[in-house]
Amino acid sequence: MSAGAVLYLVPVPLAEDARPEEGLPAPAIGRVRGLRDFVVENAKSARRFLSACGHPGPIASLNLSVLDEHTPASQVGTLLAPLREGRDLGLLSEAGAPAVADPGARLVAAAHAEGFRVVPLPGPSSILLALMASGLEGQRFRFAGYLPVPGPQRAAAIRELESRSAAAAETQVFIETPYRNDALLADVLATCRGDTRLAVAAELTGAGECIRSASVEEWRARPSPPGKRPAIFLLLAAGRPRRR
Repeated sequence: MSAGAVLYLVPVPLAEDARPEEGLPAPAIGRVRGLRDFVVENAKSARRFLSACGHPGPIASLNLSVLDEHTPASQVGTLLAPLREGRDLGLLSEAGAPAVADPGARLVAAAHAEGFRVVPLPGPSSILLALMASGLEGQRFRFAGYLPVPGPQRAAAIRELESRSAAAAETQVFIETPYRNDALLADVLATCRGDTRLAVAAELTGAGECIRSASVEEWRARPSPPGKRPAIFLLLAAGRPRRR
């Protein structure tokens, strides 16, 4: 093992039409250009990103290993081979910050376990951008990730988020697979109190960016579903938690 080898966590633009320089500072892009070994969630989108960064490549010659939700736990450690051989390694998510609601977290944990240095590079995070733009409580917030699939468990999870938000004056942040966004919005509107505030931020940093923050009652009166676009949902409940 080389003590000098570093795992760099590389944020990727949130929207396909966004250029790397619009979200990543020049030093971060420069660091990416100097790497030849990467662990990526999706090889095709990773090559597109690296090409847009102006990587000297050739792109086809770069060492890209895939780590996604289907990668067995037993294989995660093998992806650290470049670090063990003394070469720096870059971790890319498909979009946004790596290792946050992302399978790359397993690689970061493995790197720490073997004593390698881990360096996060600055760049876009959909969670923080949505929170900034929501107008909701930004000092106390909780990221709940993906909620259960539609059904009684989802309704119960939404009620729990609303109750927790009211009890702690805490913004609850959650996400869904894009094709289920509209169903999730419908469940939130059917479940939450009218005075609970709901923000939805869709296609952040993209040409179709849309951010709306209003009460659930206002959402019911004028629904505006995000459709099949990447979206972040945030809610903040007022008053005391709901009685069960």
